[in-house]
Amino acid sequence: MSVFPSAPPSVSSGAAPTQADLYDFVRRTAADAELIDSLPLDPEGRTWVRLDGPGGSEAWLIGWPPGSGTGWHDHADSVGAFLTASGELKENSLAARLPTDGWRTLELTEDADRERRLRAGEGRAFGRHHVHEVLNESTDRHAISVHAYYPPLPRIRRYSRSGPILRLEHVERPEDWQ
Repeated sequence: MSVFPSAPPSVSSGAAPTQADLYDFVRRTAADAELIDSLPLDPEGRTWVRLDGPGGSEAWLIGWPPGSGTGWHDHADSVGAFLTASGELKENSLAARLPTDGWRTLELTEDADRERRLRAGEGRAFGRHHVHEVLNESTDRHAISVHAYYPPLPRIRRYSRSGPILRLEHVERPEDWQ
């Protein structure tokens, strides 16, 4: 994986970036047409390169082929932001506070589901333990997005979903993504 340069950080040195700082970073980075156009796109699988995020954050530029998605997951103790640079992404998320540890299966309430469509230039910031899935539902067009997390991802918890039942399937650690 390559490390691409990024826009200058908006946080002072030594200060942990906030959700707003991360969102500002992904917004400015997504506006860099040369960077966005440099991402190699694969017709079958997601592609990504690591970026230099602000204040020690972890950042990624991600290409999404038609019909691809992440599956349900969270970013554990990290806050984050992402923004669609081209194409359109759909985010399904849960408006429910989940226990942080010690569970395998939960039954969600009827009103827990949220859906957002994020066109080019649109994004969002999120807090710790935010459970979501991100999808490119297009049948013929790639999407590209910019993501940033702080602290750098200590783990990602992967879930399966069947109706109102959410199950913790496994936990990924940074060494799994190298």
